[in-house]
Parts: sequence; structure tokens; C-alpha cells
Amino acid sequence: MEGPLRPVIGITSYEEPVAWGAWNVEAVLVPSAYVRAVERAGGRAFVVPPAEEGLEETLAALDGLVFSGGGDIDPDAYGAAAHHATGGVNRKRDEAELALLRAALERDMPVLAVCRGSQVLNVGLGGDLVQHLPEVVGDDRHRHTPGEFADHDVRVEPASRVGGILGERAPVKSHHHQAFGRLGGGLREAAWADDGTVEAIEDPARRFAVGVLWHPEEGDDLALFEALVEEARRYRAG
Repeated sequence: MEGPLRPVIGITSYEEPVAWGAWNVEAVLVPSAYVRAVERAGGRAFVVPPAEEGLEETLAALDGLVFSGGGDIDPDAYGAAAHHATGGVNRKRDEAELALLRAALERDMPVLAVCRGSQVLNVGLGGDLVQHLPEVVGDDRHRHTPGEFADHDVRVEPASRVGGILGERAPVKSHHHQAFGRLGGGLREAAWADDGTVEAIEDPARRFAVGVLWHPEEGDDLALFEALVEEARRYRAG
């Protein structure tokens, strides 16, 4: 006999050209690590294609959201000129995810925003971004090798939501060259790398609105996903 229904967790996705076999087509996709993390944490994953239409229908089907990683956000979204190192911009995805984020937060739906997703959270609430972090910290330790995650620790604010989940210090896997600039409305800093880079943000006034610059789906600790799923279960119950 099956147990209680699992909370349904939407995961934002890419729309990219891909190839397999004889085919070379546009596809909607997301790294399977996100799906595995959600399902190991007790949720049911639901891939959300980038689209500005049907937001209400989408959110009505979900109990929580993961905003996934990816390319840089178009600096137009936060009123800046593009830095020469800014790349991988997909304006359609930017516009779709910003609209989805704002609609989800209006409902106070639980949101876990990962890497690029945390930048969407910050920009969606009126913040901006540092477009090339090595110019600030003097090295590329947060993304030292393309396609490989950088391992380092973060110091976590004990009184924050993230601190209540992870404790005062945690090992993380990063792959980013941008960072938070001005924080969006209601957001506060929750974790820092040893070089001072803000690595996590959150809105303490909301049910669960957490953004991390690292990739928790790639690590062994599912605590952030478990916290999201638990809040999604409460959200569903009303």
C-alpha cells in the first residue's frame, strides 16, 4: 500500500539544441541530479519548461519550486550593460523564470534557488549582480575548471534559515563566475565563502525562499532539498 502523496516539486529547465543518434533538435532538459535530489528528499520532480504563458496552471500543479542553474542572466534585467565575460544568456528563459518566480512568491510557495536560480531570486526582487567575480576576489576559485565543480566551505549565519538547516559551516560544490551585488527587497545574507563572497541569501518573511550559489544537488547532503520538500508538504496542506 502506498503512503501519503509526495509533494510535487517543479524544476525549471533549459531549452537547448541537443543531439543523440541521428537527431539534432531543440529539447527541454535539466540535469538529472536535480531530479534525483528532489526524489531522494521525498518529493516528486516535475520539469517546468520556460514559458511566460500558463503560470497559474503551472503553479496550481505544484507544491514547491527549484530554480536550477545555467547561463548568465541578461544584464538588461537589472539595468546594467553587459560585461565581456557575461555569456550563455537566454532572454526567453530569463523572462519566463522571473515571471514564474514572482508569481510563486506571491503565493508564498516554497522556493529553493540554485546558482543561476539564486541570481534569478535576487534580480526578481530588485537586486543586481556582480558580473565577473574574479575581478572582485582576484581569482577564479569559484569556477576554476569549466565543467568541474569547485569544492570549498561556506560559513553560515547560525540565526538564518540556512543555518538552521546546515549548521554554522558546510562543504559545498560551486561553479559560478557571477555573484550577488545589491540584494533584492526583503533578502538578507545567509552564508559566505572564505573570500567574503556571499554564497546564500534568503527572505525571512516568506515561508521558504532560499537561494544558494553552490550546487547542493551535486553533494551528498540533501538537507536543503529535504527542507524544501517538508515546506512543500505544509504548503499543500494549507
